[in-house]
Amino acid sequence: MFTDTHCHLTYLAGRGIDAASVIRELADKKVPFVLDSGTRSNDLKERIDFINGITASVQDSSLKERAASMLRFGAGIWPDKEAIADRFLHMDVLREQIELCDEKRLCAIGECGFDRHWNTDDADEEGERELFDMQLELARELELPLIVHSRDAFEQTLAGIKNAGEKKGVLHCYSYGVEQARAFLDEGWYISLSGSVTYAKKAQISETEKLVRFIPADRLLLETDAPYLAPVPFRGKPNTPLLIEHTYRFVANIRGLSTEELAAAVLQNARRLFGS
Repeated sequence: MFTDTHCHLTYLAGRGIDAASVIRELADKKVPFVLDSGTRSNDLKERIDFINGITASVQDSSLKERAASMLRFGAGIWPDKEAIADRFLHMDVLREQIELCDEKRLCAIGECGFDRHWNTDDADEEGERELFDMQLELARELELPLIVHSRDAFEQTLAGIKNAGEKKGVLHCYSYGVEQARAFLDEGWYISLSGSVTYAKKAQISETEKLVRFIPADRLLLETDAPYLAPVPFRGKPNTPLLIEHTYRFVANIRGLSTEELAAAVLQNARRLFGS
């Protein structure tokens, strides 16, 4: 079945989606791996409690076990303006959350990174860099990979990775081209494609196909970023991990693979990066 390496399950309700129903269906379909990514310094416990509450309510014991075992967590701070301004306080909170939760399913730090679409001030960029560097250091301390958000910030992101010498992480919801992908791959990083890869306009189809073919088989991940970025034919509607099969079909077709072959490769990559 289809691995989803990045989603936000606690956000589904805000889009009118019953997260409990989604998780039960994922378990019923025997989905092997779903990563719920963090965005706020204090959201890890909230997300763990939310998921645990759902899995505890599952009556069927085998389904309950599958639901619990497929889910993994990331813990990180998305670079919004408030988090950037109070970055040292937020890092203290993040560290405290990780220590108190002692969550065995925590498999990554993030998402974190740079967003030059929303954060355009020079002061924002310096703060983003410091917040990113601190989370890179935390990932290194905990020996966990980093989930990186990068929008309109290729140079800043690559510089941050190079300066830290970090070789373990993924560019989630990748939005750059082939040459930028080459630079990240050369640093040892993984590339994750979301449903947005299915949106290519006619003038962009060739470049999208080049990118999809270019990423090495052992560095490719796929994600939903649910509840955002639903793939075609559901573009514009709320997204869930159940819709990721459409992204798999799109990517598999371009790469000349069966969806089963692609699913097996992505699961292997996810386990290699995030642990089994």
